[in-house]
Amino acid sequence: MDIPENFTEFLNWIKKETEKTWSGDFCEKWIQGAKWIGMTNNQINEVEKKYSIQFTPEHREFLEILHTIDRKEIIENKDEWGDEITEYPFFYNWLEDHEEIKEKLNWPYETILRDVVGRNGVWLKSWGKKPDSEEEKTKIFTDWYNHSPTLLPLTSHRFIISNSNLKYRPILSIWGSDIIIYGWSLRTYLLNELNYHLDIWTEEYDEEDQQSYSVLNEEAKKIHDDDYKFDSNKKIPYWEELILLWNTGWKSFGLEFPGQTDSPVYPIMKTYIPDDSESNQKVFNDFKNP
Repeated sequence: MDIPENFTEFLNWIKKETEKTWSGDFCEKWIQGAKWIGMTNNQINEVEKKYSIQFTPEHREFLEILHTIDRKEIIENKDEWGDEITEYPFFYNWLEDHEEIKEKLNWPYETILRDVVGRNGVWLKSWGKKPDSEEEKTKIFTDWYNHSPTLLPLTSHRFIISNSNLKYRPILSIWGSDIIIYGWSLRTYLLNELNYHLDIWTEEYDEEDQQSYSVLNEEAKKIHDDDYKFDSNKKIPYWEELILLWNTGWKSFGLEFPGQTDSPVYPIMKTYIPDDSESNQKVFNDFKNP
């Protein structure tokens, strides 16, 4: 079946295809038999009032048709003091996951700030001369963040840019200041996020390795590749500069980062380095997640 271009039809296709996958015995046990739980317009309006936010039209449609599923993944972490049971939402439930959502609404600010005042020494060119005090760094970053387009959580550390005035409202994967675009539209994002729950794979034989591998089928691969092609109209106020700070973000815009080599493996490095800073490989912070 072709992947629908119409967004409403696409969301209903996602619903049908994922639930069909989850009805089988070959998927993970925790998600077997799972069903999507949509929201009503009134519920969406109430959530907007509760959190003082505004969903974009495509986000509202996603919430109406999909929103979340009727269960959470339960993970038992065993240690010397006993078992710790953690429930992980597949997609955040705006009607129930109040604590998780409050935490995630603050996640970008708090984790990026740790990179600004911490060991990664993140500093954007547009912020001017880097001050010495942590207090002044925090003040400059906070002012920048408060002017940037609003981010709303979807699942884990994925956030949608919630500004209906922008032509492109991509989904960002945010791990501190290390940010990539996980889809320039909700349609492509959902294909990326849910690809292992969809029948969009085909087998490809590798002559060199003498074995077959599962790869995205031609249609899904084209949608993905087209989404990440360079387009001068793909502008994200404020966030674009931060995404391009690290070389990991350049592919998000269909660009090659400066100094790229032929090697597929490269250290995560800053592409803008203030005069008084050293060029060090990024050290990942151990943020609490999902």
